[in-house]
Amino acid sequence: MKDVPILVLDFGSQYTQLIARKMRENGVYCEIVPYSEPLEAIKARAPKGLILSGGPASVYAKDAYYPDSGVFDLGIPMLGICYGMQLMTQHFGGSVVAASHHEYGKAELTLEGNHILFAETGCGQIVWMSHGDKVEHLPEGFEKIATSANSPYAAIAHEEKQFYAFQFHPEVYHTEQGSRLLKNFAKYICGCESTWNMGSFAKEKIEEIRAKVGSKKVLCGVSGGVDSSVVAALLAEAIGDQLVPVFVDNGLLRANERAQVEAAFKVRLGVELITVDASDIFLERLKGITEPEQKRKIIGETFIEVFEKEAKKHNGIEFLAQGTLYTDVIESVSVKGPSKTIKSHHNVGGLPEWMKFDLIEPLREIFKDEVRILGLELGLPKEMINRHPFPGPGLGIRIMGEVNREDLEILRKADVVMLEELRATGYYEKTWQAFTVLLNVKSVGVMGDNRTYDNTVCVRIVEATDGMTATFAHIPHDILENISRRIINEVDGINRVVYDISSKPPATIEWE
Repeated sequence: MKDVPILVLDFGSQYTQLIARKMRENGVYCEIVPYSEPLEAIKARAPKGLILSGGPASVYAKDAYYPDSGVFDLGIPMLGICYGMQLMTQHFGGSVVAASHHEYGKAELTLEGNHILFAETGCGQIVWMSHGDKVEHLPEGFEKIATSANSPYAAIAHEEKQFYAFQFHPEVYHTEQGSRLLKNFAKYICGCESTWNMGSFAKEKIEEIRAKVGSKKVLCGVSGGVDSSVVAALLAEAIGDQLVPVFVDNGLLRANERAQVEAAFKVRLGVELITVDASDIFLERLKGITEPEQKRKIIGETFIEVFEKEAKKHNGIEFLAQGTLYTDVIESVSVKGPSKTIKSHHNVGGLPEWMKFDLIEPLREIFKDEVRILGLELGLPKEMINRHPFPGPGLGIRIMGEVNREDLEILRKADVVMLEELRATGYYEKTWQAFTVLLNVKSVGVMGDNRTYDNTVCVRIVEATDGMTATFAHIPHDILENISRRIINEVDGINRVVYDISSKPPATIEWE
């Protein structure tokens, strides 16, 4: 087990992975483990500093999450964030109580002195609060180093132990100097150097893949999207012709996607792609299915079956590679800690017992924006790297209700129109993700002198950095008007277009 400069104990916050991401952006390698990680396993990683994340529980509740108490005796610096601060306070004899009201949103920080944690950040900075409990009394040896209007202990410190804590969340975007605060902890308190980047990550993963695979072969499921393309490039670099890349046409692809994917891999990556047309079996199994989770599971299980069938045609395959990202993991299943399941992803949760493959998931611990940087490090072209995300279940989760060929064709045509308008106006490059959703909601319309009773398409365009949070894109009204006009005029079966102005949270980016 390799050394990890900064180790995060996850207590279930939906923001936990952002801590690691901010650290990595600062050049400091960081990993996340569950709050229940055995003490010996923590010691084996030889961290220079520990971070206790936020979480949904209260430290005084019966179902509170507690780490091995030995983590407080390791003799290394520690930073508590929100729940982590309250846990630290309670462990050392301070008191934590329910706040009179939940504090959620922006707060202005007032510094007490010139603590090194706040170096180069300035007083009066804006931070993001999200808590229902508060520290009432500090433990012996701790002192406050920052306050806010509603948090008299917004930041605290125990200099002798090198223990520090923030009531706010430095990892989220809304904390103006959050990245710098985490960097200061790593650099000035823990003595970490900024030496880690996606180039070093690529070398590490290539060596890891070679060691794991040996002389065996790897079946790699590719979609032509950013994630699978980067995985394929990593594998090609690591094991060459031991890679068996398979593209499954599941009948749920966008317009012309199959031809584009085949050309991209052959021309750009120099990899001959094996294409399997399994559209009939996917659509047959989706007949009559309307529940989103069931659709996702059927699509995922069918993918696995198709891959296994293809693998039997090649000798020596013992591994299956996937482009699983941490965003998929945290929304699907609590792997790192007690975080809540949002929705399942077809590529998360391991393989069925009847499958004989071992999984290779080199991107499982990183975000989409990091994947893009990694792709550029591997020499992939910008037009491939900058493609908008496309979900594994494809258009199957962009049709509300049952999936059928007729509705798929309608949705593809609407999607083409929307993407053409975004590219023509430069907004494709300015936004994180854009797509259309067929709502299967009919309404009355008038076209010419005739009454229509046709379907509704929703346009969904969002701005985001990593997909964990997102806001709807403020597209100029004339562009939205052109998108609506063209879809209604050019796509038979559509007489109404709506625009989704919800953010994530509370909504997710995809509708299903």
